[in-house]
Amino acid sequence: MIKRLFSPGIEHKKARWGWVFIFPSLVFFALFNFYPIFNALHTSLFRKKLLSLKPPKFIGFDNYIYLFNSPDFWNSIRATVVFTIGTFIPMVIFSLILANFIISRKRFQKFFQMAYYSPAVLSSVVVAAIWLLIFDPRGLSNQFVNLILNMPGIDHKWLANSVMVQISTMLVYFWKYVGYFTIIFLVGLASIPKSIHEAAKIDGVNAWTGFWYITLPLLKPTTILVSIMSMLQCLKTFSTQYLFTQGGAPMEPINVITLNLYHTAIRDHRIGLASAMSIILFCIMLFFTWLQFKGSRSDEVSY
Repeated sequence: MIKRLFSPGIEHKKARWGWVFIFPSLVFFALFNFYPIFNALHTSLFRKKLLSLKPPKFIGFDNYIYLFNSPDFWNSIRATVVFTIGTFIPMVIFSLILANFIISRKRFQKFFQMAYYSPAVLSSVVVAAIWLLIFDPRGLSNQFVNLILNMPGIDHKWLANSVMVQISTMLVYFWKYVGYFTIIFLVGLASIPKSIHEAAKIDGVNAWTGFWYITLPLLKPTTILVSIMSMLQCLKTFSTQYLFTQGGAPMEPINVITLNLYHTAIRDHRIGLASAMSIILFCIMLFFTWLQFKGSRSDEVSY
């Protein structure tokens, strides 16, 4: 009787207070996420100069038509796709390998975690400065490769050759973020009950078979999370390419969408065109995120 009289009121009060507590975060999220998206969509329909006092002129979808007919924009699409594929796939694979290596160690697990994660806490400017020194003709990159290939004195033009500069940006991004995704995989591996692996060993399952048929399927939600996060991180890359071009690297091979967007808005003051670029990039990111969720079908795993 008491439960019937008081429970609805208590539940209603708890729900009301729940909305009170989450309302500020919802406002904050809408203000800094939804508003910029809709504002960029609105601005992309106008011809607008960044510092001009003249009112913007409505031109409809002309900015999008211009971009789809622009060789420079398609080059940015190519550069973004090449960078994303060349960085995203190795990052997911190696972060999973490193996570399995760390969790299999009985000693020094914390040391390896800190060692692999430490580049992720560095500023992108600091990371780029470090690697600019490494990729210098007299830097460690040439010395290391020449030592491996037994080719002393060869300059591999890490920041001059169009192919090598693309590889250089991939290496920098991989080095900076692989440890971050390794930690996420470690959390996923730690959540798998040990009893499952112990039962598999009793049944005579070896390490490789156990990883392929037990660990990897149970790690599916974490793999999806890492895949989406790393893919989005690669698609919105900017700082490495920007700082490398400022250091003298050729722009065309690494002129990703975000770098092209920055130059269009800040250097050329064409904020309407830059907004159209940002909307296209947003749609690309949204499409590939949906595609990964669709391809995974379901991320629910039962032990």
